[in-house]
Amino acid sequence: MRIFTYLYALFEGLSRHKLAVYIMCINSFAESVFWPIPPDVMLIPMCLYHRRRAYYYAFLTVAFSVLGAIVGYSLGYYVYDPYIADFIRFMHYEQALEVVRSWLTQEYGILMIFVGAFTPIPYKVIAVGTGLVAAESVMNTGASGALNIFNFVLVSLVGRGLRFFIEAILISLGGDKMEKTVKHYIDVIGWVCVALIAIFIVYKVFV
Repeated sequence: MRIFTYLYALFEGLSRHKLAVYIMCINSFAESVFWPIPPDVMLIPMCLYHRRRAYYYAFLTVAFSVLGAIVGYSLGYYVYDPYIADFIRFMHYEQALEVVRSWLTQEYGILMIFVGAFTPIPYKVIAVGTGLVAAESVMNTGASGALNIFNFVLVSLVGRGLRFFIEAILISLGGDKMEKTVKHYIDVIGWVCVALIAIFIVYKVFV
């Protein structure tokens, strides 16, 4: 199946649209709250098509992604039950959220935020889950501990910044050769990411 080739062609077309920057920013923001499409699908073709502005696009992607993550965190912290809980069930994210909650309640909770920010794991689940666990901690102990909003934003900036600026740097330095490589291997890259996410979740759930 060449689904990622078709998706890449779609977003490559969007990257040349006059409203491309706004689409990229909205997608980056929404992905951290509820939207399933990762920011990379707009950032990568935007950087390939406008390589001189690659770092600017990476900056915008980081900024709007983290802003969306703050909204996701707030939803988990303030209004999870029942509204966000119903949405989580509707999107079939219940199991993923429970796994994230178990990670976050352990001593490496901050590391889990970084892993979610840097990898293809749906960051909306990390954001909402962190807010939820922080709220539960406040109810139980009177303090949100290491999962407070300040630490969440700081780690999100580091993780998202590394991920998106590494992409921009590679594309900026790779030039036309990088563009051809991405197009040639886009399906392989896409399915590898899907496989890694599936293996990671299965390992955490069953091992």
